[in-house]
Amino acid sequence: MADSTPYSVPKEPGSWRAIALAVAVHAALFAFLWIGIRWQSETPVAIEAEVWDMQAKDAAPKQPLPPQEEPVPEPKPRPEPEPVSKPEPKPEVKTPEKQPDITLEQEKKKKEKAKREEEERLARLKEEKERIEKEKQAQLEKEKKDRLEKEKQELAKKEKEKQLALEKEKAEIAKKEKAEAERKRQEALDAKLLAAMRKDAQKNLAGPAGSGGTGTAAKSQGMRGDPSYAAKVAAKIKSNTAFVVPGDLQGNPAVEYDVQLFPDGSLRGAPRKVKSSGIPAFDEAVKRAIELSAPFPPDKSGTVPSGFPVIHRPKEQ
Repeated sequence: MADSTPYSVPKEPGSWRAIALAVAVHAALFAFLWIGIRWQSETPVAIEAEVWDMQAKDAAPKQPLPPQEEPVPEPKPRPEPEPVSKPEPKPEVKTPEKQPDITLEQEKKKKEKAKREEEERLARLKEEKERIEKEKQAQLEKEKKDRLEKEKQELAKKEKEKQLALEKEKAEIAKKEKAEAERKRQEALDAKLLAAMRKDAQKNLAGPAGSGGTGTAAKSQGMRGDPSYAAKVAAKIKSNTAFVVPGDLQGNPAVEYDVQLFPDGSLRGAPRKVKSSGIPAFDEAVKRAIELSAPFPPDKSGTVPSGFPVIHRPKEQ
């Protein structure tokens, strides 16, 4: 019997009860949802209430009614029902949904990028400020260095000008001293020459009377025997001297020539320069004046001297 009867799965007990329970739960859930939605969308009804003063007041005296009519009693006001306040619905508190890990990672990267950009901006501002400060400091140092260099150059220039002024002053003093020494030397030489001429003149004048001479000494000596002849010849030479004295000429240097003559008063060769004045143009002008003054006249004895010295200064023209 067990081999011939096919196998069948036995039914579980309580299946209808489970189905009924599921239907009841779904119906309850549907009713709950419908009531909640309707309650939230229902418009609240406005309620008006009148407030009555319960204190008694004296009423105005009633007018007498006609005798035929009976007074109609006034209806008493019915008290209004007090409004029932409905509880306000509480706002639903939504639980924050949990963001995915990728959103949190992006937000973190975004904050880090903003922080890094802010740090870079602050670093650039700091570098720019330091650069401006360095440039300002360098400019101040350069201005200070230029000012010190300028002051140094001005001081060196003043020292150089002072040194040049001292050297120029020393040169002027040395030049004046040299000119004064030259003048004194020339004066001493002229005095010596004049003394020699006077001595020779006195000797020649005393020779014929005291020594029985022939008197030819005066003739041979020329200017030495006639002192006035020297002044006469010098005046003629000065009148023929063509020279413009410079305004800045220091001192009065003299030029000295030795003049040799023939018996007829003409020059025996060119005048020989014994000493230069240091001014070549003046020396040449005196030489031309000697040549223009020839032939020279005889002296008081009637003869022309064989020679004589010529001493001439530029400021004595």
